[in-house]
Amino acid sequence: QVQLVESGGGLVQAGGSLRLSCAASGLTFSSYAMAWFRQAPGKEREFVAVISWSGSTNYLDSVKGRFTISRDNAKSTVYLQMTSLKPEDTAVYYCAAGLRLPNTKGSSWGQGTQVTVSS
Repeated sequence: QVQLVESGGGLVQAGGSLRLSCAASGLTFSSYAMAWFRQAPGKEREFVAVISWSGSTNYLDSVKGRFTISRDNAKSTVYLQMTSLKPEDTAVYYCAAGLRLPNTKGSSWGQGTQVTVSS
């Protein structure tokens, strides 16, 4: 059974930085694409960033140049380094593992971690 456990969320002032981590188990991590999504209050969940099994990346336009997704296959962990945070980045951030990401069909999800950016 796939398990994804996010950590690293918290409260930060605008302009600050956070690094989210997602530890995966129950899957052949190096074979899976990994992604981060987020959901703000009253809004639908949206794609933030994806990293393929081979390391290629793609980002939501509004986070390009500020967020960096990376993976450590030896630790079965994916990271999201977030810098120059803005209040509009406030959301619950979810980690996902799948073979077709950012298409979420058949993906597994973590429980989410709250990121709050104060102005």
